[in-house]
Amino acid sequence: MSQPLVFRWGIISTGMIANVFVKDLLVDPKTRDVHDVVHKVTAIGSRSVTKAQEFIDSVLESDKASAKAYGSYAEVYADKDVDVIYVATPHTYHYENAMDAIKAKKHVLCEKPVTVNAAELRSLLAAAKENNVFFMEAMWTRFHPLSLEFKEISESGVLGLPIAMHADLSVDFGIKDLPKTHRILDPMLGGGPLLDLGPYPLVWAIMALFEHPSNKYSQPSISGSMVMTPITGVDSNTSFTLSFSKADLSAQAVLSCSINAAGLEPGATIRYEKGVIKIAGPLYCPQSFTVQYFEKGKVVREETRNFEYAGRGMHFQADEVARCVRDGKIESEVWSHKKYLLEMDIFDEVRRQGGYVLPPGVEKVTA
Repeated sequence: MSQPLVFRWGIISTGMIANVFVKDLLVDPKTRDVHDVVHKVTAIGSRSVTKAQEFIDSVLESDKASAKAYGSYAEVYADKDVDVIYVATPHTYHYENAMDAIKAKKHVLCEKPVTVNAAELRSLLAAAKENNVFFMEAMWTRFHPLSLEFKEISESGVLGLPIAMHADLSVDFGIKDLPKTHRILDPMLGGGPLLDLGPYPLVWAIMALFEHPSNKYSQPSISGSMVMTPITGVDSNTSFTLSFSKADLSAQAVLSCSINAAGLEPGATIRYEKGVIKIAGPLYCPQSFTVQYFEKGKVVREETRNFEYAGRGMHFQADEVARCVRDGKIESEVWSHKKYLLEMDIFDEVRRQGGYVLPPGVEKVTA
């Protein structure tokens, strides 16, 4: 058996999401039956060397001897021992950080939402193609074993075609007690639920409807609505409807997200001609789903599928990145460029219809 690929990561930012991602990177890949890839963290970039070293000491533990602490992101991009950059900064910085990494000829996995608008994303994808580097949004949910099994059942035909779905990811942040500079409230950080939470209900609609073979990747029509919080003017409650009717699929997704209400259970319900699939919350990392099979509109059989694995589940996307780079690909076939271009086009349209205009200077590219 050939030796596994040792894939070397540089991490940009040392916040909570970087903490979770790095801990997952260091989970023994054999625990998820992965034998061709091993992940190694070789560089951490922060605002100071001290903060980067603190992250290494607290998160990397036994692997800390192999990682270098940098007091700037530029030093991580320049490190010859880094194969790929993981961008974990707030999403209004994603464009700048990812572009700098691409120009340094580094492959990039960029946290969601990948950018704050579609124009920024198109600029990044053009740069990635020009520099022949891999680029992907870190939509980790799409790579979970649960998601892959959901897709198999959804597309097998056993339930017929999908007809309608609802998905919600809401979190009660206690916004009345938060500082206005908190990421979820600050318009300079793209605050509100749409960009922060919205990717997760949307990814289930993309999996269930957009990717369904009967849809033939046809684009949906979009209708969105927003309620703004008077605290800072960002959206507090957002819902949007995607209607698919341009191919052989006639289906609709109603998606919602809030920052001042608890989430729903189940997180997503997808109705088919011959049954229903219910995805347990939270939608970013569900551990089970239930399938109900109908005959003449009544449930005749029900089964629940449970999933367990070491870590939080962020390592599955990392395995995909490593394999794509190994195979000379500049995008993933599973979570391809067109899927998060659709995501950002939808978010742009929902913000347009909802009247949510980001402050001047937040959007680095607008056309």
